[in-house]
Amino acid sequence: MTFTKDETIRSNVEAFQSLDVDQQLALFYFIYKEMGGAITPAAPGASTVSPEIAEGLFNQVKDMSHEEQLQLQRDLITHKNGLLAREYGSIGDTTKLLFWYRLAQGMDAGIISPLPADYQLAPEAQSLLEQIKGLQFQQQITLFRDLVSPMGVDSATAEHDSETGL
Repeated sequence: MTFTKDETIRSNVEAFQSLDVDQQLALFYFIYKEMGGAITPAAPGASTVSPEIAEGLFNQVKDMSHEEQLQLQRDLITHKNGLLAREYGSIGDTTKLLFWYRLAQGMDAGIISPLPADYQLAPEAQSLLEQIKGLQFQQQITLFRDLVSPMGVDSATAEHDSETGL
């Protein structure tokens, strides 16, 4: 996993990661709601994307209860060791972007645990969303890859988890 040397992007990644897990999830959803139309053509059409893998992972999440779906998303962000977190950790960054986009689409369709209709971002998350909207398109794509890349669990480097047996 490589990260950009662009200081603006790095500071936005750090600001995102400093939010609590639920604010990170909400902000991610709002990012896709605000900019998904511009971002997604870059992800599915990219030469490194594997739509079948993203769709397969999405379908596993879709089959869970809403509580389980929300917990899995939290687990991806917090690197909690689990089978789906390992599957996610093994896919490429562009496929990870597509997977998160599919989750946002699923939230809109009501098949993935949605945000409450009256949900408001915390002020620091709203401020970060405004900063992200002001980035150039390529900076946004780089930022999103830097956000999704470290999520999940890299099975090659993960320590044994006695709770999950992995």
